[in-house]
Amino acid sequence: MAEKMFELDGRRVRLYGTESPEILFLQPVDERDALLLEPQLEAMERCPVPFALAAFEVNDWNRDLSPWKAPPVFGKIPFDGGAEETLRFITDRLMAALPSHLALKEETGLCLGGYSLAGLFSLWASSRTALFTGVAAASPSVWFPGWIDYVKEHPIQAPTVYLSLGEREERTKNPVMASVGACIREQYALLQERCIVTLEWNPGNHFQDSGKRTARAFCWTADPERKN
Repeated sequence: MAEKMFELDGRRVRLYGTESPEILFLQPVDERDALLLEPQLEAMERCPVPFALAAFEVNDWNRDLSPWKAPPVFGKIPFDGGAEETLRFITDRLMAALPSHLALKEETGLCLGGYSLAGLFSLWASSRTALFTGVAAASPSVWFPGWIDYVKEHPIQAPTVYLSLGEREERTKNPVMASVGACIREQYALLQERCIVTLEWNPGNHFQDSGKRTARAFCWTADPERKN
């Protein structure tokens, strides 16, 4: 799938797919995620509608995608709570720039998604704005300190939400991250009251097939009634 690239505010934005999409997928990526885009895009060829993917660069994963400050959960790098700035980049800069590259219409769907902390960011962003018609949260970091309490008070506004988790993700010795299973089940229950939502369980741990899992998340939001 051909790639086009442009720079915006010092961030690289990679574009894939058709120039006249029925749905536009937005995905924050760092250098590692950018390397996984090829298998993700191969899997996305099964998407049920014509789509475009805009993968935009984040410079500091733990800062740019975390909704508020939190201490390190693994390693020594804390979370610096820079998600507001990243969301402003999407709403004020990226969405203004994309019509120069894509034929977007008023009815074009807009789905924000990603893997791990990018999945959590996508859920959080949809609690802050009604801009997104879908959220694709593959193995989202819903273990993030304070997340479940926050989302109970600040509901997600997207009408369509995809959630997934690896079956072994909650079987970790890290006590914070081990809560991910209980948290994803609670997140799913909260969303069932508000929108079209699914929760899929994947084989393996957090690090298995992340590109393919992300592809499945995006494609489901394009046709949430699809059963396979």
